[in-house]
Amino acid sequence: MSISVGIIGYGNLGRGVELAVNAAPDLDLKAVFTRRDPSSLKILSSEVPVVHVDEAPKWSEELDVVILCGGSATDLPVQTPEYTRYFNVVDSFDTHARIPDHFANVDKAGRENGHVAVISVGWDPGLFSLARIYSNSVLLDGKDYTFWGRGVSQGHSDAIRRIPGVKNAKQYTVPVQAALDAVRSGSNPELSTRDKHERECFVVLEEGADAAKIENTIKTMPNYFADYNTTVHFISEEEFNQNHQGMAHGGFVIRTGKTGANKENNEMIEFQLKLDSNPEFTGSVLAAYARAVARLNTEGKSGCMTAFDIAPAYLSPLSGEELRAHLL
Repeated sequence: MSISVGIIGYGNLGRGVELAVNAAPDLDLKAVFTRRDPSSLKILSSEVPVVHVDEAPKWSEELDVVILCGGSATDLPVQTPEYTRYFNVVDSFDTHARIPDHFANVDKAGRENGHVAVISVGWDPGLFSLARIYSNSVLLDGKDYTFWGRGVSQGHSDAIRRIPGVKNAKQYTVPVQAALDAVRSGSNPELSTRDKHERECFVVLEEGADAAKIENTIKTMPNYFADYNTTVHFISEEEFNQNHQGMAHGGFVIRTGKTGANKENNEMIEFQLKLDSNPEFTGSVLAAYARAVARLNTEGKSGCMTAFDIAPAYLSPLSGEELRAHLL
């Protein structure tokens, strides 16, 4: 089965998705949609047309699935329900506190139009979510801990760049080593959000921008920075270009628990990711779920789903027979 794919949005994540789709044996990139002037955008796949996003609905019969590569702060809450009217879609919406509302909006559009939408897939939410549900289900008596970084958060960096007066920005999520060590010791510490992570921001200002106002806006931003110890560094564009072009990230999901008649045995599950390229890895996850979305829609499914709702076999290009022979 060859699956026809479109990409909406062509920043770092869009390029990562393009690479992942082109590497897949069963995915076929048919179009890239952009808000920019299509003639100004050069993509890696020279044979694939670049189309203005306003024309996207005209492709509704040509594409099996569309992967949305906008930001979670302002793009995806609008784009995902809208494009679910025309396509099966996948997004990487990562504002955890707003996922229930986003799910409800997308589910309504999917059911009304007979399309499948999978939201909030990447590595967190996404693969880390699966690690949490598996470990919770196995170790019923236990505690969960999630640590991110050190690495660049695309969503948080995008949120800073949306602030008026910001020319460019990168945000690094930094796990607090003392908290990580305490969890691994098995002592089951009580840790607040602020105890587990720090956020470090490197910001290039537009000329004449109010640095103090922007710093306050960052540090008080709900769902992004308000609950963390946040440091903001204002730097030159030259320093930014020299020292902050990488996109590494990663993190850990850990669950500690007890087994035994008297809870005498300590158990620990740890899942780790170490990524040189956050957008390329996230793009690879989105491509796998695009495969699942197309398959589910051919089975007559519609509405919104998350990583929790999709069996792993739907993600793989291998057949059931191949999976049982080689991966089970």
